[in-house]
Amino acid sequence: MVQVLDYQASEPLSSFNPENAFTIPQAPFKVLLASIQITIPSTATRNNRVELVSTVGVAGITNISQIVFRIFRNGKEIFNTQDGVESTGSEQNYVFTFQAIDSNLTAGANFYQLTVENITPNTQANIVGPVSFSGLAIKS
Repeated sequence: MVQVLDYQASEPLSSFNPENAFTIPQAPFKVLLASIQITIPSTATRNNRVELVSTVGVAGITNISQIVFRIFRNGKEIFNTQDGVESTGSEQNYVFTFQAIDSNLTAGANFYQLTVENITPNTQANIVGPVSFSGLAIKS
């Protein structure tokens, strides 16, 4: 039987709003979008998993950007995904949702961070919302 160990969620932006947009920085720079802390009790060491779900709204501003989302646990990258974002004259607004699974964690607090960066020179893409990041820790 599955047992819920912890659940945390962060929603820095709850809706699409171009007026509050901010630019995704060019790599190697990145911006922190959200963070959560998941605690694993000592009774669930090594027999657990954390399901992380992210949703991020992005708008293409100039050319075609390739953006990379990364998830870090305690400062170490555990997941990444890359998406293309077109701009004016084509698809311009996107909502990306993705999931990562982190398994067999040791007991204690785990700090998860969601970041984004643009890896294509001479392009621009903005975060326009929504932004949400959640984690569900379960024991199997």
